[in-house]
This record gives sequence, C-alpha cells and structure tokens, in this order.
Amino acid sequence: MIFVAAGTQDGRELAGFLLARGYAVTASVVSSYGEELLRRYKGIQINDKPLDADGLLDYIKEHGIKCFIDASHPYAANVSVNAMQACHIAGIPYLRYERQESRLEYDRAFYVSSYAEAAEKASELGKNIFLTTGSRNLKVFAGAGCLKDCRIVCRVLPDPEVLAECAGLGFTPDNIIAMQGPFSELLNQELFKKYEAEVVVTKNSGSIGGTDTKFSAAMKLNLPLIIIDRPHIEYDEVAGSFEEAAAFAEKYKGV
Repeated sequence: MIFVAAGTQDGRELAGFLLARGYAVTASVVSSYGEELLRRYKGIQINDKPLDADGLLDYIKEHGIKCFIDASHPYAANVSVNAMQACHIAGIPYLRYERQESRLEYDRAFYVSSYAEAAEKASELGKNIFLTTGSRNLKVFAGAGCLKDCRIVCRVLPDPEVLAECAGLGFTPDNIIAMQGPFSELLNQELFKKYEAEVVVTKNSGSIGGTDTKFSAAMKLNLPLIIIDRPHIEYDEVAGSFEEAAAFAEKYKGV
C-alpha cells in the first residue's frame, strides 16, 4: 500500500495516476471538497482526518503502508516535516513530489521569506493590496499594523468555512473574491483592475496553481509583485514528474 499526501490538484492526479497503473493507494486529504474529488478514482482508499507525526505513524503501522509519497502543497511545510519524521521512525521510504516553480524575470518582483515580511513590503509599495495567497495566513495580513490604513482584497476558495474565516478577520464582502482557480492571465488582469490593485502578493506555487498567469498579468499591468518563497526543507528524495514517482513506487508494488 502506497500512501499519497494528496491535498492539491496534482496530488490527487498523482494518486489517480498510480491507481490506474495497478498500485494500491491510500490518499490523504483534509477537506470535504478534496475528499469528494478523490472519490472519482474508483478503488482508492481515503483518509480524511488530519494527521500529525504521531497520527501518521499510527496510520502507517495500522494500514501496512510500505512507502510514502508527499504531494502536499509546496507551502505545507508541517505536513512534509511530520511525514518524514513518521517515515523515519516506521522505517519506510519517503519521496517528495515537488511541482516546478514558475520562472520570473521582472524588475518589480520582490521576494520575501515570510507572510509578515510580505505584509511589511506591501505597505511600502501601495495602499490597495491584492492577496492571492489563499486563506490559511490571512490573519497575518489582517492583523498587520503596517497595513491598518490599506485596503486588503483577498481571493479565496468559495468554501463556507473559508468565507466565515474571512468575515471573522474583518474582511467585508467588497474585499473578498470567492472563486475557484486557476485563473487565466486575462481574468487576473481584469480582477486586478477592478479592485484597483497597487500591489499583488502571491506564492510561487507553480503553473498548476496558477502562478504563471498571476505573474504575467501583474507584469502586463506593471504592478509590483511580492513573492513569498517556498519553505526550505531538506527532503529525503525528490521527484519532479509522475513517472519518477511511479518508478519509486514500483519498487514497493505488491509488497
């Protein structure tokens, strides 16, 4: 049995890719929407409960997991760290599936290492801040003193829990864009113009996460881009394609 941390679109697709090639797959997600999408793959086993390192270790032992493929979001550092820790203790191999970063050559791109640093830099560059960083770290921007006089627009998933979180942080409907991505370059441009964005804050999540079209849209409008770097993690082993991940899994097929 292969365990796939599949909380992203490409993570789910990787789980389906392995399943279609005859591998026994357990995929893990932490949202009901993600679970619904995974159920499209017939025969897949699903774990829908959040698991820390101890929880992962218990799951590995109880379900006879023979290898772990980590296809979690590039910014979900805790998931990767916990997974490696559990795999080391359990004595099973770990592989990180890492989507490629989008390349950028732009003199108005500013790279930062944290959400707090992104908030500080945004306050220096404009008053209308357009966030495309997801919902998990909105509280950093909502609570940043340096942004108290700024308008902050957030683009998030149209999920009831996410929208409730936005409201709880003080975001009003006119500052919330609830849409499912990824988005085209043209749609990004239109949204940036509609909300009079002066600064765009994003992450380098790769083309499958829509990063390339955000980059190109901001560049076409000559908007400053604040890019939050991916966490720096020393992975045990890394694959950059589904085929590489399948080759890794082949060694444990039927074990």
